[in-house]
Amino acid sequence: MSYYMEIVNASKYYKKFHAIKEVSLSISKGEFLTILGPSGSGKTSLLKLIAGFEPLSSGSILLNNQDITNKKVYERNIGMLFQNYALFPNMTVYNNIAYSLRIRKLGKDVIHKEVERVLKMVQLEHLATRYPNQLSGGQQQRIALARAIVFNPPLLLLDEPLSALDKNLREHMQLEIKHIQEGLGITTISVTHDQKEALTMSDRICIMNEGRIEQIDTPLNIYKHPKNKFVAEFIGEINLLKGQCVEVDQTYVQVKLQNNKVISIANDGYSNTLQSQNVYVALRPENIQIVKEAGQLRNSIKTKVIETVYMGDSIKFILESDQGEKIVVILPSSQAEQAINEKEFIIGWDASDATVIVDEQPSSNRDLSKEKELV
Repeated sequence: MSYYMEIVNASKYYKKFHAIKEVSLSISKGEFLTILGPSGSGKTSLLKLIAGFEPLSSGSILLNNQDITNKKVYERNIGMLFQNYALFPNMTVYNNIAYSLRIRKLGKDVIHKEVERVLKMVQLEHLATRYPNQLSGGQQQRIALARAIVFNPPLLLLDEPLSALDKNLREHMQLEIKHIQEGLGITTISVTHDQKEALTMSDRICIMNEGRIEQIDTPLNIYKHPKNKFVAEFIGEINLLKGQCVEVDQTYVQVKLQNNKVISIANDGYSNTLQSQNVYVALRPENIQIVKEAGQLRNSIKTKVIETVYMGDSIKFILESDQGEKIVVILPSSQAEQAINEKEFIIGWDASDATVIVDEQPSSNRDLSKEKELV
């Protein structure tokens, strides 16, 4: 299979600091890929390498069968949408969009036609004569997007494009940008720290950590089948129950928990090499149910209630197993209101509601939450 864009064994050093570590990544034409990771993971550094803002220390980047590794920013002809929009304050909306066409020395008629086209696409034709400071944040974001796509770039890069918007507008713009991207069929790479944004907009998500790629997959597989403990804990909220795999057959993986209780996980491609290994049973809070008695579902655990958190449309129960493991359960308010004052629960889940992750030793013990974004 030939790919539209390929990053091959890319590395980047800042003096002695190894920011990007032999990253390889292939992207199909028209795909929307999001690079996601904690601060310090290397996602912004990787975007800078793709854009040409920083040179690679080693490796190569190919775009549409052309090696762009050593090309300057302007030679790559890539569209970019920045976090702060980077609009020219002394230019009208029309001239902001037309700027990239004028520097390419296109004719006046062609420029007018293309600016009108993208203004219509972002539904802001009526604001062509206004200046950026006369626009709302959402309108500025749309104009910045129009400017980034008006010259039909082969690749669109999005750098935290929605972080400056409030929650409701951000969610609206996620869908709007995705619809425009799909309509144009433009290959897009986005960098964000917003997990919901990544899950909503992406065809695939690339999870990075400490300069390396941890997992590349569809949003559904990233969420339901995380490759390792880091990905499982980074994406959404999850329960990780320690245990040992005691049996693998065609139907189930059997895991003995620390209290010696054996639970069953549907075998969704696990091999016999999992047997006897220390593992985690990964279980999303929304996949757990409160049951009246053990055996009502294939797997069940007795727990006591530590805390109850009312969240409007849902209720979060923080529970503790008999082994002292914290288990989080999230239920719709309509289902959980009767149980809100209970002190003990039996919780259960089906075999298909959990996944198995091998208990690997972490590559580093550093506290990622205290680190700052790579520059």
